[in-house]
Amino acid sequence: MYDGSEVTCYDELRLTIRNFHDLCTMLRERCDLGDSIYVTVEEKVAMFLLVVGHGLQIRLLRGTYKRLLETISRHFGDVLTAILSLTEEFIKLPDPAIQPPTDYKWKWFVNALGALDGGHVEVCVDVADQGRYRNRKQQITTNMLGVVGWNMKFLYVLPGWEGSASDSRVLRDAMSRQDAFVVPTGMTLSLGI
Repeated sequence: MYDGSEVTCYDELRLTIRNFHDLCTMLRERCDLGDSIYVTVEEKVAMFLLVVGHGLQIRLLRGTYKRLLETISRHFGDVLTAILSLTEEFIKLPDPAIQPPTDYKWKWFVNALGALDGGHVEVCVDVADQGRYRNRKQQITTNMLGVVGWNMKFLYVLPGWEGSASDSRVLRDAMSRQDAFVVPTGMTLSLGI
């Protein structure tokens, strides 16, 4: 897969062969991700990318890689931990200073932070759980809350609520969590709920 055709590698792993090998080298050198007795770093990263890139369940890789489910799960966790350790190097957080537009049409929103809205994303869940995830349109969804600033960049995202949950309930949860969404002092928020 990662040593064969460029097209196959990109279709399966969502990376070119060169980018795949560069990622493996980076994880080896910067994150101390190493080969185990039977599994190479390349195979670990390939399993991780298949799950993440295609939304596969880990158990579907059992037949492809001829590995125990526990082995695949452990290596998936190792690669995820390694990639998360690179977060500060590759993810630039937005500038905390919020500058609203100065156009005439925005004069009514002087102290507004941005906008908040909930949205539904279709999901596949076990039949036993479908009742909780069925929204008012009878679709199986998860309810997601998003807050954007003036620059249309996300300031806060809370995914994972059942589709049947009301937007106000999701907002209440977002404001009561340990990593709660907090509106800065002196600012207001335009609610789309």
